[in-house]
Amino acid sequence: MLQNRHKPILFLYIIGGKQSLTKRIVLFTLGGTISAKGQHRTDLKDYTSGLIDGKNILQAIPEINDIAHVEVVQIDNVSSTQMNEMHWFHLKREIEYYLEVKDYDGIVITHGTSTLEETAYFLHLTVHTYKPIVLVGAQRPFTALSTDVHLNLLNAFYVAVDPNSYNKGVLVVLNNEISSARDVTKVQTYRLNAFHSSELGFLGIIDGDHSVQYYRSPTRRHTKISEFSKLKHPKGKLPAVEIIYSYAGATGELIKYVAASGKYDGIVIAGTGAGRFSKVEEEALKIARDKGLHIVRSSRVGTGRVVDIKPYESLGAISGDNLLPQKARILLMLSLLKSNDRSFIQHIFATH
Repeated sequence: MLQNRHKPILFLYIIGGKQSLTKRIVLFTLGGTISAKGQHRTDLKDYTSGLIDGKNILQAIPEINDIAHVEVVQIDNVSSTQMNEMHWFHLKREIEYYLEVKDYDGIVITHGTSTLEETAYFLHLTVHTYKPIVLVGAQRPFTALSTDVHLNLLNAFYVAVDPNSYNKGVLVVLNNEISSARDVTKVQTYRLNAFHSSELGFLGIIDGDHSVQYYRSPTRRHTKISEFSKLKHPKGKLPAVEIIYSYAGATGELIKYVAASGKYDGIVIAGTGAGRFSKVEEEALKIARDKGLHIVRSSRVGTGRVVDIKPYESLGAISGDNLLPQKARILLMLSLLKSNDRSFIQHIFATH
């Protein structure tokens, strides 16, 4: 259950205590594989998330005591498949409260890997701070042989306290690699090299010397300079946007259903190749557009930009640039809170 900071918090305590430490980091815990317990040490697939709380995870990694003073806040204890916009806005509020009001130096968030990239991108677009925010997960449960929980979390703290992590937006740390929330995506089901940053590459690495090494920085707008950094939770839900996957032989019936339902404000089409789709899908998308839904053209291939092309000029679609469909959906939902103007939304996709 989501919690309000004015109500009792499940876990709230301080570890560390060395007088020489200056960095104060908040650890938000949400569940996921990083908090999971298996039936035995070789259980890598049938484990249950949320059985190991933040206190026990930290007690198993005493090296964190040498990195920072840590305050732990249990936000929730769920599989990341259950994450939704309520969790996102709750996280945004709590992050800004601890960083701006209580003046902590950074945030580490444990999260299930299935939708970690989506939570990270929402926060990347909306949190009003330049301080480090690091999301971390694990591919193997806490109780498994060769679990990656310990080193992933330790590395997340190294990144959170590093001064060079300032003003890089929301970061994702797994498998010794540091990624931008905008670029990173999960590409493996079980193996440790699960997160890639497409053709643009990682921002940096943490190697055996435990030093944080950055080699590039995000250039698109994020956090304090994002169009959405001062966004408040809307009274209702975020605008409803559906993702439709294109494929050989697609009928367009799902698009027609979404358009006719009256429940949606937009569609992201995960097109083939460079954001293309069949003639019947195009006709269905025109129906949706006539009903006032915005259409974003993205691609299912995983890398590369989607740009305007003459065959689709009459559709009035928004080009999704190189955003994956699940991230294009988040950006469209946020854009529609600001404006229904297609030119404005296209500008947002070109700059964020």
